[in-house]
Amino acid sequence: MGFRHSAGPYRAGLVAARGNTWVEGGVTLRVLRRSGMARVGVLLLNLGGPERIQDVGPFLYNLFADPEIIRLPIPALQKPLAWLISTLRSGKSQAAYRSIGGGSPLRRITEQQARELQSTLRQRGVEATSYVAMRYWHPFTESAVADIKADGIEEVVVLPLYPHFSISTSGSSFRELQRLRQADPAFSAMPIRCIRSWFDHPGYIDAMAGLIAREIAAAEFPQQAHVFFSAHGVPKSYVEEAGDPYQEQIQICSELIMQRLQQRLGHTNPHTLAYQSRVGPVEWLRPYTEDALEELGAAGVNDLVVVPISFVSEHIETLEEIDIEYREIATEAGVRHFLRVPALDIDPTFIAGLADLVQQALAGPEVNLDQAAELPTKVKLYPQDKWAWGWSNSSEVWNGRLAMIGFSAFLLELLSGRGPLHALGLL
Repeated sequence: MGFRHSAGPYRAGLVAARGNTWVEGGVTLRVLRRSGMARVGVLLLNLGGPERIQDVGPFLYNLFADPEIIRLPIPALQKPLAWLISTLRSGKSQAAYRSIGGGSPLRRITEQQARELQSTLRQRGVEATSYVAMRYWHPFTESAVADIKADGIEEVVVLPLYPHFSISTSGSSFRELQRLRQADPAFSAMPIRCIRSWFDHPGYIDAMAGLIAREIAAAEFPQQAHVFFSAHGVPKSYVEEAGDPYQEQIQICSELIMQRLQQRLGHTNPHTLAYQSRVGPVEWLRPYTEDALEELGAAGVNDLVVVPISFVSEHIETLEEIDIEYREIATEAGVRHFLRVPALDIDPTFIAGLADLVQQALAGPEVNLDQAAELPTKVKLYPQDKWAWGWSNSSEVWNGRLAMIGFSAFLLELLSGRGPLHALGLL
């Protein structure tokens, strides 16, 4: 049995177990033996990305059709709005993907991570097979679940490749797994252990600090180099209204990395945390990356070490948004040396940390899907309860009619090239 992906199984060599324990961080963990042990599936969750230019439109549609990405009070509008946004954004997004070679490397890198993780676990004596489940593009979650069942897996560890929990990343993937379990008795009966987040795990912190330290060493003035954390943003309402812990976890994580970096280097570097990739007119977490870069340039920062803190793989938001768009903004603002820390990809320290997480999940108390997806603030994200919007059967009819009128207005503006959405910069 080997790492599974849509192109067929990867046949990894089998390594005999060395004992039945593993010591990590001074803690002795239980390790399942290769003989007579449960067959464990490690399900890696990620966003996915278009591998070819012609995939961009369908990928964007899948993304914006997810109510965790755009929360609408009228469910009937979700798919029409997703179609509209994907149609409007496809041209710009296709140009961005062309600038990095014509497609996203995310699937290739994630499958490499899966192979390395599986190999590490088997060297430690864990009978594990890794599976990749992408949320918005191939290989989809349904495909990974089918492979897990076909392989006779007896226990699943769900490991999001998002260090920090958010409604729109781990939360969406966890809820997709919930939906699949509810519709599949065989999958529903399978024990599942979830890793909710791991932003403070020593393996992740050490790996990040190591990569940052190498870039600081390349700076003209290493002790003065400014460490710039750029995290993927989320709408501010997710944090303030829905209780999304993402912002708090990002802040704690950046401080832990800086502490570890100081231990490695023997000096403290200045640092800034900002948020990138916002979409639409609503307010997202601040400060925005472009604004922070301009401020640092105006302040005379010479060496800027840019860290993609919430990304563990190279993809469009590192290779195009940071490397091209934000580099240009920083350079125009006066930053002389723009040093970008690479994403973790298959960094050995990072892969070892992922293996530690899997073993800890197997050895510790079970965290099920319901617990993993839960938010501190009890809100029903989607669909909204009818009473929350003052709906009755009659008002639903009228809301449906208004929705169709609104969607028709969208189409009219799209065809005419004029209207309020153009004024807001959305079209």
